[in-house]
Amino acid sequence: MSKKLLVAVFSTSGVTKHVGEEIARISGGDFFEIMPKEIYTSDDLNWTNKRSRSSVEMNDPAARPEIANAVADMDSYDTVIIGYPIWWGVAPRIIETFLESYDFSGKTIIPFCTSGGSGVGRSDTALHKNVSGDVKWEKGVQINRPDENKIRKMLDEA
Repeated sequence: MSKKLLVAVFSTSGVTKHVGEEIARISGGDFFEIMPKEIYTSDDLNWTNKRSRSSVEMNDPAARPEIANAVADMDSYDTVIIGYPIWWGVAPRIIETFLESYDFSGKTIIPFCTSGGSGVGRSDTALHKNVSGDVKWEKGVQINRPDENKIRKMLDEA
């Protein structure tokens, strides 16, 4: 990949962050961690509690958790790899916040996810609604650990 690449990830356990850092290393891309304005506690992430913050957010399609940081120069990137854990079969709402915060026109977006029990499912295509303009979407890939062969395959196919 000779184009300028950004690897942007949201991670609460560190798994997605670790994979994203490895993708950035292998690709030579820049790494950006999507940080929530309000950090998620273990109680917030308790998916068995219908009143936990993550459960409430995921049950509200309009929820858009605030992001504490911003990509300094999104316009300079040609390709954006977006990483996220699977929550309730899709990307966490903060990924929608991220996608709605920038103009991705003319860019390629490559989603990747991590999950303890689910595959990519519809998580990658469900994100298309959050981006307008002329965007090239690559098929999402599940990468649960920093597997260099799988990462290189994803990058080569983009």
